[in-house]
Amino acid sequence: MRRTFVVGRRVLGQLRRNPRFLVLTIVGPLVIVYFLKLFFDTFPEGFDTGRYAVPAAAFIVHFLAFLLCAIALVQERTAGTMERMFINGFRRAEVIGGYVLGFLGLATLQAAVALGEVLWLFELDYDADVLATLFAVVWLLAIASVMLGIFVSTFARKEGQVFPFVPLIILPSVFLSGFLVDVGELPDWAGWLGHAFPVLYANNVIQEMIEPGGTLADVWVNFAVLAGYGLVLLLLASRTLPEVEK
Repeated sequence: MRRTFVVGRRVLGQLRRNPRFLVLTIVGPLVIVYFLKLFFDTFPEGFDTGRYAVPAAAFIVHFLAFLLCAIALVQERTAGTMERMFINGFRRAEVIGGYVLGFLGLATLQAAVALGEVLWLFELDYDADVLATLFAVVWLLAIASVMLGIFVSTFARKEGQVFPFVPLIILPSVFLSGFLVDVGELPDWAGWLGHAFPVLYANNVIQEMIEPGGTLADVWVNFAVLAGYGLVLLLLASRTLPEVEK
């Protein structure tokens, strides 16, 4: 654990020395959510924007956390930083765990910023327990997205090689998660495929919680799967991360 915290502190220090990355991480969700509000304002009066606003914020966090984390990890590998860690005796699990700790605060900030702006711009009013659950869901999705970015980064040698993974992950997350179309209306194979993406579980919890009388007890399985999703990816990444660049 001590070495994991050492890596985590190094990652945090590097993030503080990269203000452009930090600004993009925080300003990105703010700008996208604002344009989302402009888009929904064109809809006829009476359209249920609340049905889509919070899930959209969760998806924005998911996309940015995944993409930025994957690119940052590839940059670390191409710069030889990870290879030097392995030479100095660090294990894969320690290195991956350190990067997770380092990006944990960033994911938390992204979740808070995106959810807060959506609640403000769309004038959504929920009870404190509902807000706490919504934040927990968006936060867990952000963590799963960081894990997914770490996992994908293990297959890319350059930053540009990350981008082919974007449509493979993001497009199914949009169309097969129930965000745009109810999963029950999709073909069976598409419904099953949607269960491979964390956005589906996050959307199920969000839709339940924003409904009047919705309770977490009805969707606790989705909440648990979302939490476990990140752990599975953490284990996969710790086994696939190359110790030496070829």
